[in-house]
Amino acid sequence: MKSGERVATGMLMGEFQHNIDTKGRLFMPVKLREALGDHFVITRGLDGCLFVYDEQEWNVLVNKLKQMTLMKKEARDIARYFFSGATEAECDKQGRILVPPSLRTHAALDKNVVIVGVGNRAEIWDINRWNTYNEEVNEDVTEIVEQLVDLGL
Repeated sequence: MKSGERVATGMLMGEFQHNIDTKGRLFMPVKLREALGDHFVITRGLDGCLFVYDEQEWNVLVNKLKQMTLMKKEARDIARYFFSGATEAECDKQGRILVPPSLRTHAALDKNVVIVGVGNRAEIWDINRWNTYNEEVNEDVTEIVEQLVDLGL
């Protein structure tokens, strides 16, 4: 295996709390770093967080966005949303990534941060937003699961 290559490690999962410093540096947990590989992409996410994709999953998203017709305003909007906010990232020797100011603003990242693995990507959340989101979802989780079962999950 060449330097920088990664072995598929499975799904990204888990919840990790860390601090982001005033320069925007954030420690990425070893478990997630190993799954993401040496180079990955951070972009604006949904629900007020950031999405972190390994190169392979980013390319899957890129290909899906390319297949959308540019004749529809929604397709242009979503492509602009993800691509204009995207940045390539890699960890420094201490295992930290640099989160650009525009992405820190988007996700309201100040100090206390939660990084979660959600299958094919990681998400970076401000801890207060994460806690609020979880409170809201936990109230509805049974109903959500029932709806998904009706859809064949």
